[in-house]
Amino acid sequence: MTRPKVLIVTPAVASSNNGNWQTAWRWSRMLSGNYATRIALEWRGEEADLLVALHARRSAGSIHAWADARPRRPLAVVLTGTDLYRDIAVDARAQDSLQLADRLVVLQELGGRVLTEAQRRKTAVIFQSTPARRALAKPVSRLRALMVGHLRDEKSPETYFAAARLLAGRPDILLDHIGAPLDARLGDAARECMAACPNYRWLGALDHEATRRRIQRAHVLVHASRMEGGAHVVMEAVRSGTPVIASRIDGNRGMLGKGYAGCFAWGAAHRLAALLVKCRVSQGMADGFLAQLAAQCRARAALFEPAREKSALIALVRQLLGKTRIGS
Repeated sequence: MTRPKVLIVTPAVASSNNGNWQTAWRWSRMLSGNYATRIALEWRGEEADLLVALHARRSAGSIHAWADARPRRPLAVVLTGTDLYRDIAVDARAQDSLQLADRLVVLQELGGRVLTEAQRRKTAVIFQSTPARRALAKPVSRLRALMVGHLRDEKSPETYFAAARLLAGRPDILLDHIGAPLDARLGDAARECMAACPNYRWLGALDHEATRRRIQRAHVLVHASRMEGGAHVVMEAVRSGTPVIASRIDGNRGMLGKGYAGCFAWGAAHRLAALLVKCRVSQGMADGFLAQLAAQCRARAALFEPAREKSALIALVRQLLGKTRIGS
């Protein structure tokens, strides 16, 4: 019996190792037991029974071509952070992508708040997942923070730089930073910060496995982004037993929970520095702030289990393959 063909279109290539690529690769693997799956940068008219498009704006060409094809087949559009929190407000092609989709997918529980009521009715929440890793014992003589994210404006590395400068006199608080300099200006700023702050280290780009090991070894992950659809690195930290300090944006709060204690106003470097100091002071205290963050992260960890994501994804695909027209 011929298996249905599912094409996953993503604007990212494997070498980029970013969230879009990781989602496409993981979903392809999860569906491969039931469906014939393939990942492509765009749809070029090849035969498929379902198109899953990551990114409403950057995959708009494939989305619109697919919607114009005859016979019409089902379409799911997965919304990224730049889709939700920038593009759909100003970009007509991204707006059209949302209208053409049979189903929309958001990657955290607050993702639907910026959508219209009609769009929310066809939206599914699918939390991304990663295998759990053993929480490691960590020294109490110092606090090691880690920020993971390529150096570009959306990730707000300048907030981390500013916090590092505020903490330059604290040799007991170490700030590591992983990410490629996609913006050369921010790469220069990272080098300047490293020269000025002996406790800040920019490690450049590392492969995924090396990054995950460093997340395991960190006392706390810092995620300072200005916009996120649902960051892989946040759930990787949670699934590694590493607490998170994150900007108070929907993309982070939708993963960590609206009442999460480790959030700071986006761009507030003084508050980020104060939270790191609070973590350092509470190290080793069973009822301290760092332990509170760890407990809150443990309470969310089940949301990011691979079996849960796979089940939600297969349910979505099954529903879509039972449709032939929008709204049917």
